[in-house]
Amino acid sequence: MNSQARRERILEHLSQAQGPLSATTLAHTLQVSRQIIVGDVALLRASGANIIATPRGYVLDASTPGHQYTVACRHSAQEMEQELNLMVDHGCTVESVVVEHPVYGQLVGQLNLSSRYDVAQFVQKAQTHDMRPLSDLTEGIHLHTLRCKEEQAFQQLVEALRKAGFLVEE
Repeated sequence: MNSQARRERILEHLSQAQGPLSATTLAHTLQVSRQIIVGDVALLRASGANIIATPRGYVLDASTPGHQYTVACRHSAQEMEQELNLMVDHGCTVESVVVEHPVYGQLVGQLNLSSRYDVAQFVQKAQTHDMRPLSDLTEGIHLHTLRCKEEQAFQQLVEALRKAGFLVEE
Protein backbone atom coordinates (compact mmCIF):
# COMPACT_ATOMS: atom_id res chain seq x y z
CA MET A 1 0.00 0.00 0.00
CA ASN A 2 1.39 3.43 -0.88
CA SER A 3 1.65 6.27 1.62
CA GLN A 4 -1.43 8.14 0.34
CA ALA A 5 -3.59 5.03 0.61
CA ARG A 6 -2.23 4.40 4.12
CA ARG A 7 -3.13 7.94 5.22
CA GLU A 8 -6.64 7.44 3.82
CA ARG A 9 -6.92 4.23 5.84
CA ILE A 10 -5.77 6.06 8.99
CA LEU A 11 -8.57 8.60 8.51
CA GLU A 12 -11.03 5.78 7.87
CA HIS A 13 -10.01 3.96 11.07
CA LEU A 14 -10.21 7.15 13.12
CA SER A 15 -13.64 8.06 11.75
CA GLN A 16 -15.02 4.60 12.61
CA ALA A 17 -13.36 4.28 16.03
CA GLN A 18 -15.47 4.38 19.18
CA GLY A 19 -12.59 6.02 21.08
CA PRO A 20 -8.95 7.02 20.72
CA LEU A 21 -6.61 4.85 18.63
CA SER A 22 -2.96 4.72 19.61
CA ALA A 23 -0.18 5.00 17.04
CA THR A 24 0.88 1.50 18.07
CA THR A 25 -2.59 0.09 17.35
CA LEU A 26 -2.74 1.82 13.96
CA ALA A 27 0.79 0.62 13.15
CA HIS A 28 -0.14 -2.97 13.96
CA THR A 29 -3.35 -2.74 11.91
CA LEU A 30 -1.60 -1.21 8.89
CA GLN A 31 1.58 -3.30 9.30
CA VAL A 32 4.01 -0.39 9.51
CA SER A 33 6.09 1.09 12.30
CA ARG A 34 4.69 3.41 14.95
CA GLN A 35 6.98 6.16 13.66
CA ILE A 36 5.46 5.87 10.17
CA ILE A 37 2.00 6.43 11.72
CA VAL A 38 3.25 9.45 13.69
CA GLY A 39 4.66 10.92 10.47
CA ASP A 40 1.47 10.17 8.54
CA VAL A 41 -0.65 11.86 11.22
CA ALA A 42 1.60 14.93 11.06
CA LEU A 43 1.12 15.07 7.29
CA LEU A 44 -2.64 14.58 7.63
CA ARG A 45 -2.79 17.45 10.12
CA ALA A 46 -0.72 19.64 7.81
CA SER A 47 -3.22 18.95 5.04
CA GLY A 48 -6.13 20.06 7.24
CA ALA A 49 -7.33 16.90 9.00
CA ASN A 50 -8.48 17.79 12.50
CA ILE A 51 -6.75 14.94 14.34
CA ILE A 52 -6.20 15.42 18.05
CA ALA A 53 -3.57 13.52 20.01
CA THR A 54 -4.94 12.56 23.43
CA PRO A 55 -3.19 10.66 26.22
CA ARG A 56 -4.94 7.51 24.99
CA GLY A 57 -4.41 7.95 21.26
CA TYR A 58 -5.60 9.85 18.21
CA VAL A 59 -9.17 11.01 17.64
CA LEU A 60 -10.88 13.00 14.93
CA ASP A 61 -12.27 16.20 16.41
CA ALA A 62 -16.00 15.81 16.19
CA SER A 63 -16.63 18.86 18.39
CA THR A 64 -19.01 17.47 20.94
CA PRO A 65 -22.15 19.52 21.48
CA GLY A 66 -22.27 22.07 24.23
CA HIS A 67 -20.68 25.32 25.23
CA GLN A 68 -16.98 25.94 25.63
CA TYR A 69 -15.70 27.53 28.84
CA THR A 70 -12.35 28.34 30.37
CA VAL A 71 -11.53 28.15 34.07
CA ALA A 72 -8.36 29.13 35.92
CA CYS A 73 -7.26 26.65 38.56
CA ARG A 74 -4.42 26.12 40.99
CA HIS A 75 -3.54 22.98 42.92
CA SER A 76 -0.71 20.57 43.61
CA ALA A 77 0.23 17.68 41.34
CA GLN A 78 -1.26 15.30 43.92
CA GLU A 79 -4.66 17.02 43.57
CA MET A 80 -4.80 16.78 39.76
CA GLU A 81 -6.96 13.64 39.70
CA GLN A 82 -9.43 15.14 42.18
CA GLU A 83 -9.74 18.30 40.06
CA LEU A 84 -10.24 16.39 36.80
CA ASN A 85 -12.81 14.07 38.40
CA LEU A 86 -14.79 17.08 39.62
CA MET A 87 -14.93 18.32 36.04
CA VAL A 88 -16.08 15.08 34.44
CA ASP A 89 -18.47 14.34 37.32
CA HIS A 90 -20.27 17.57 36.44
CA GLY A 91 -20.78 16.39 32.87
CA CYS A 92 -18.00 18.43 31.30
CA THR A 93 -15.30 17.29 28.92
CA VAL A 94 -11.84 18.55 29.80
CA GLU A 95 -10.59 19.44 26.34
CA SER A 96 -7.20 20.86 27.28
CA VAL A 97 -4.88 22.30 29.89
CA VAL A 98 -3.04 25.56 29.17
CA VAL A 99 -0.11 27.18 30.97
CA GLU A 100 1.72 30.42 30.27
CA HIS A 101 5.46 29.71 30.04
CA PRO A 102 7.87 32.66 30.38
CA VAL A 103 9.98 31.52 27.41
CA TYR A 104 7.65 29.49 25.16
CA GLY A 105 4.44 31.42 25.74
CA GLN A 106 1.22 29.43 25.83
CA LEU A 107 1.69 25.66 26.14
CA VAL A 108 -1.39 23.53 25.47
CA GLY A 109 -1.90 19.89 26.36
CA GLN A 110 -4.84 18.20 24.62
CA LEU A 111 -6.68 16.01 27.15
CA ASN A 112 -10.22 15.22 25.91
CA LEU A 113 -11.25 13.57 29.17
CA SER A 114 -14.97 13.01 29.65
CA SER A 115 -15.26 10.23 32.25
CA ARG A 116 -13.62 8.94 35.41
CA TYR A 117 -12.21 6.12 33.30
CA ASP A 118 -10.51 8.66 31.01
CA VAL A 119 -9.12 10.49 34.05
CA ALA A 120 -7.83 7.26 35.62
CA GLN A 121 -6.13 6.26 32.35
CA PHE A 122 -4.54 9.72 32.04
CA VAL A 123 -3.26 9.68 35.63
CA GLN A 124 -1.97 6.12 35.29
CA LYS A 125 -0.12 7.00 32.09
CA ALA A 126 1.42 10.08 33.73
CA GLN A 127 2.58 7.96 36.67
CA THR A 128 3.88 5.15 34.46
CA HIS A 129 6.02 7.60 32.51
CA ASP A 130 6.95 9.58 35.64
CA MET A 131 5.58 12.77 34.07
CA ARG A 132 4.82 15.95 35.92
CA PRO A 133 1.77 18.05 35.02
CA LEU A 134 2.27 21.16 32.87
CA SER A 135 1.01 23.20 35.82
CA ASP A 136 4.26 22.38 37.66
CA LEU A 137 5.87 24.94 35.34
CA THR A 138 3.63 27.68 36.73
CA GLU A 139 3.44 26.84 40.44
CA GLY A 140 0.17 25.03 39.90
CA ILE A 141 -1.66 27.79 38.00
CA HIS A 142 -3.28 26.66 34.75
CA LEU A 143 -6.34 27.03 32.57
CA HIS A 144 -8.70 24.32 31.44
CA THR A 145 -10.78 24.50 28.30
CA LEU A 146 -14.02 22.70 29.05
CA ARG A 147 -17.05 21.71 27.01
CA CYS A 148 -20.25 21.39 29.01
CA LYS A 149 -23.62 20.47 27.60
CA GLU A 150 -25.47 22.87 29.87
CA GLU A 151 -24.68 26.23 31.47
CA GLN A 152 -26.05 24.93 34.77
CA ALA A 153 -23.50 22.08 34.81
CA PHE A 154 -20.70 24.58 34.32
CA GLN A 155 -22.00 26.86 37.10
CA GLN A 156 -22.23 23.88 39.48
CA LEU A 157 -18.69 22.88 38.52
CA VAL A 158 -17.38 26.38 39.23
CA GLU A 159 -18.93 26.23 42.70
CA ALA A 160 -17.42 22.77 43.31
CA LEU A 161 -13.97 24.00 42.20
CA ARG A 162 -14.35 27.02 44.49
CA LYS A 163 -15.34 24.81 47.43
CA ALA A 164 -12.36 22.50 46.79
CA GLY A 165 -10.03 25.51 46.75
CA PHE A 166 -8.98 24.94 43.13
CA LEU A 167 -10.59 27.95 41.46
CA VAL A 168 -8.39 30.99 40.84
CA GLU A 169 -10.45 34.13 41.20
CA GLU A 170 -9.60 37.82 41.08
